[in-house]
Amino acid sequence: MSEHIPVLITGGAGYIGSHAVHAFGAAGHPVVVLDDLSTGRREAVPSEVPFVTGDAGDTDLVTAAIREHRIGAVVHFAGSIVVPESVADPLKYYRNNTGVSRNLIQACVEAEVRHFIFSSTAAVYGIPDIVPVPEDTPTEPINPYGTSKLMTEWVLRDTAAAHDFHYVALRYFNVAGADPQGRTGQRSANPTHLIETAIQTALGLRDDMEIFGDDFDTPDGTGVRDYIHVADLADAHVLALRHLLGGGRTAVLNLGNQRGFSVREVIETVQRVSGRSFPVKTGPRRAGDPACLVADASTARRLLGWRPQRAELDTQVADAWHWRQSQTKGP
Repeated sequence: MSEHIPVLITGGAGYIGSHAVHAFGAAGHPVVVLDDLSTGRREAVPSEVPFVTGDAGDTDLVTAAIREHRIGAVVHFAGSIVVPESVADPLKYYRNNTGVSRNLIQACVEAEVRHFIFSSTAAVYGIPDIVPVPEDTPTEPINPYGTSKLMTEWVLRDTAAAHDFHYVALRYFNVAGADPQGRTGQRSANPTHLIETAIQTALGLRDDMEIFGDDFDTPDGTGVRDYIHVADLADAHVLALRHLLGGGRTAVLNLGNQRGFSVREVIETVQRVSGRSFPVKTGPRRAGDPACLVADASTARRLLGWRPQRAELDTQVADAWHWRQSQTKGP
């Protein structure tokens, strides 16, 4: 099979998916995007890229796209990702994440698409006892978002055992940054990610922001997380497909920089990079927030030859800041 097989990217108009479109295109793969535009934006996808508007769980639509474009691999980003929303509306997450993924996988099997890359999450671990977190850490998600993603991993596992079907599931830690060339970035009006929230506050789009807990067992009392640049993340998906095309085994891999930064460190970095100070309030911890969540991503580095190029927090924040500033009117 050619190294440059056509790739169908579901959710390709979203934050991470749109970066993957550029990464796969740069690697020489013809790309087709499937997105229902419920959260993604058509303008995030280059105009020359074929675009199918619709639900990734619509097996007839997916099958038609696979046949028309001679798709050889599927990279699956489409889904819902807001943890508090998953707690309030779990059925939405089991439909949009697990149910849609199940139908998409069925369409792939029936159309003989053998290679599948899945956008999973570190939320499958819940509150791990070991940090850095290796892939063999027990999976004990504490919210429907994490559970819905873990259930999809199970569907992939069982499908691969029964069919000529191979996959890589990539468990992301905290995704940050924006395309270094300014082509795409995060567009959320109501962000749940710390860096985006801080940037919007720096831009005056919010009056202030809140730290959730300053009494954790960490150096400065605030939670510590592992941040990975979205461009490095997209590159990992290209390498994962290359791994499968080269006859590599099915794998479940963490993606992170293996280094943590506290909430206060992130806020201070945003203030320094932007040159703007802003009010920060301190509130109580959120239920289920671990003190520290950092990846052991050594397997991805070894198996895929993946080497993050934009690991520094200042770089991630600067790329996100420049992107958001370019999209925002005002001072």
